[in-house]
Amino acid sequence: MSDWLVAVGRRGLDLLVRLGRAHMLLFYIVLALPALVRQPREMVRQVHSIGVRSLVIIVVSGLFVGMVLSLQGYNTLVGFGAAQSLGVLVALSLVRELGPVVSALLYGGRAGSALAAEIGLMKATEQLAGMEMMAVDPIERVVAPRFLAGVMVMPLLAAIFSAVGVLGGYFVAVGLLGLDDGAFWSQMQSKVEFHDDIVNGIIKSAVFGVVATWIALFHGYEAVPTAEGVSLATTRTVVHTALAVLVLDFILTALMFNKV
Repeated sequence: MSDWLVAVGRRGLDLLVRLGRAHMLLFYIVLALPALVRQPREMVRQVHSIGVRSLVIIVVSGLFVGMVLSLQGYNTLVGFGAAQSLGVLVALSLVRELGPVVSALLYGGRAGSALAAEIGLMKATEQLAGMEMMAVDPIERVVAPRFLAGVMVMPLLAAIFSAVGVLGGYFVAVGLLGLDDGAFWSQMQSKVEFHDDIVNGIIKSAVFGVVATWIALFHGYEAVPTAEGVSLATTRTVVHTALAVLVLDFILTALMFNKV
């Protein structure tokens, strides 16, 4: 029994230590952000690497999520004689929830894992240590540009996901199910509000971008400098990002709807 309590206590202390190190890393990243004005090319390169290279999976996933939403929503609404509200269902589902959440999950699986692996390999090959020996701050030179780029592109990726999803729902609703296209768009325009729906979705995606990028950079920066350590850091990045996004989604939704 005592050995079990010791193991639980040790794990709890290790968790607190890692949380402290993660917050210290975030603090140093924030301090290094003003210096990024001297690295415009690096910022552009990171935005391309993190954002542009994620567009394919975002666009394809958004298209098919919107199409599935339209099919499922029609089968539900037609039983209540409310099939003309299908556009509202698709738009609100994407803008409020699925756009930010699914985009963040895809971002963590594609860009987050790549960030963790890249920085982990830089640590394993002693590139970060070499920078420190040359009096170059690796957080300012390597970590901060990737953090800012990730925070910038996440809301854009979520917006693209939602827009493509709405188009996918439109193609199915009008082209396959035969709904009136005017009713589809007019109902959507009258029911989707800018502040309560669109702005809240942007806030969610921005928060997810900060957390997902932070998790990826921390696991990469703290990875054990071995092949196994880099692999473990990549796996932890995907798992922890998914859990953090889902937990934060509930908290943010409750706050936005004044339920807490």
